[in-house]
Amino acid sequence: MKRSTPWVTIGIVAAIVGLLTVFMALLYNWQLAASVAEREQLQRRAEADTKMFADDFNREIQGAFFNFQVDPTKVVAGDASEIAARYDYWKQNTAYPDLIDSIYALPSGAPLVRFDAASKTFAPAPTDQNLAKITEKIANAGRATPVIDAGYALAVPLMPFEEKVDTILVRRSPDKEKAVVTADAPMELPKPIGHIIVLLNESVIKEKMLPELAAKHFPNGDFKVGVTDRAGQSVFSTAQIGETLDAKASLFDLTPDHLIWVANREMMPKRPPAGGDSEVVLNQRIERRSTLPDGPPKVEGGETFTIQMKESGANRRTTVVTGDPLNDSEWRLGVEHTAGSIDAFIRGERNRNLAIGFGIYLLLLGSIIAIVYSSLRAKAFAQRQIDFVSSVSHEFRTPLAVIYSAGENLADGVARDSSQVERYGDLIKGEGKKLSAMVEQILEFAGARSGKKQYNLVAGDLSAAVEKALTDSEPLLKEGGFDVESNLSDNLPNAKIDREAIETAVRNLIQNAVKYSNGTRWLKVSTENGGGAIKIVVEDGGIGISDADKKKIFEPFYRAKDVVDAQIHGNGLGLSLVKEIAEAHGGKVSVDSEIGNGSRFVIEVPLV
Repeated sequence: MKRSTPWVTIGIVAAIVGLLTVFMALLYNWQLAASVAEREQLQRRAEADTKMFADDFNREIQGAFFNFQVDPTKVVAGDASEIAARYDYWKQNTAYPDLIDSIYALPSGAPLVRFDAASKTFAPAPTDQNLAKITEKIANAGRATPVIDAGYALAVPLMPFEEKVDTILVRRSPDKEKAVVTADAPMELPKPIGHIIVLLNESVIKEKMLPELAAKHFPNGDFKVGVTDRAGQSVFSTAQIGETLDAKASLFDLTPDHLIWVANREMMPKRPPAGGDSEVVLNQRIERRSTLPDGPPKVEGGETFTIQMKESGANRRTTVVTGDPLNDSEWRLGVEHTAGSIDAFIRGERNRNLAIGFGIYLLLLGSIIAIVYSSLRAKAFAQRQIDFVSSVSHEFRTPLAVIYSAGENLADGVARDSSQVERYGDLIKGEGKKLSAMVEQILEFAGARSGKKQYNLVAGDLSAAVEKALTDSEPLLKEGGFDVESNLSDNLPNAKIDREAIETAVRNLIQNAVKYSNGTRWLKVSTENGGGAIKIVVEDGGIGISDADKKKIFEPFYRAKDVVDAQIHGNGLGLSLVKEIAEAHGGKVSVDSEIGNGSRFVIEVPLV
């Protein structure tokens, strides 16, 4: 039988696989580009949300700090009216009226007094260890320190009036060393004559302010938010965050870059009187600077910002805020993606999308291969069916021709004496048995493949069934002149068997041994017990089976190419039926064979 190579099919499949591979490569490149863009977008979003979080927080703190820059002479004189006005204005304009817990005044050389919001006057301050620590830190500070006591106290310096303040235009980015500043600036700043101490409510900050800001700016739960103090201890967190932060910002930042002015329009009108000076002047200057021998000036130690609030007239109210906002901030806001980092999230998303794409690619590729394989298998199976029909036709033709010839001789009176009639009768009977056996085999196969075949499994003697099959095959073996060896054990345990099916399977193996004997007339049939099963062994000295054909001989309609070329008649159903019967008994069939050295078939039936 000639097998044509499906080159057209192979070409089409190769082209489709090639296109899918190109699409997969394009998807991979697109996914990489998309992940880079997504990472940049997510990074910008995290930084922007972090900045807005910090701005909102700092706005509230700045409002509490800059709102209480009052006339120092009034505070020294014990007048709390301006403090009261500022406090009322602050409560009306803040989102957290409970943020300020209490307010104290500490004029230089005078005792600490507490502002009483109910009476709007100063009262003696109670003895308190926390206040003692705060006043000690203010006294020992080498420069004006606006935030103390781990972020829960604001120290607003009371600055004296100045007749004149020199100004200087400076660069705002100390990291840009190439900028050159060529101007002289006075290095002396006025000393504060006291402080306003604003104590903040810790529970409001931790339990209300920070959670609300986290929910407002990070509502989707994609990021973890954490706030740590100067010592690195956690102040607030939505979840535990690591060291690798996706965005960070300073909290308690009181530098003018982030200043949101809170001004009482009645006390400080937006427009000055005719001919008057402007109401608010922002004057900045860098107080500490060093000049390198061979290079431009370089700022060290952060920046000092001088903020001037000037009323009508010559008097000027000045507040000094010092420090580097990035390094000197009391608290640090850190934001980290829930995946560990934005990079980890993007990497995971990219890998997931690539895995899905690659899975779809493999699915399509597998589907194509499965369809092609199924088509080729169906084509091969159809060819086997054609070969089966052809083989069966040849198998049927020979006995039918013999029967027809013998019947014709009998009808025409060629055979007249009783011996000739008897011989023709035996001939017709024998050929009829062959036809009947082939029909039964086809019907057995059809029943087994359709699932309608019912096996009556009962405990029985397997050796007896094998012996019956040998007896039924004696005419065939004698006709072929076979030397038969039989080794059937008498003491085998019972097994659940369908006796007729077992006999059919053994007969099929014997018939194959006769058919493929190749001149070697030897056959051995034996039974044995071992490995939890009873084994039926049929050995012959025939032509043998190649390794390639061993994997296929139990498939329906399959016949080896060498057998077909040798014109050995058969239909390819015998061994398939043997396998069906063995598996119906819960067992299996195997073969051990070499070309030219015969074959050894073993049917295993489990014990009861």
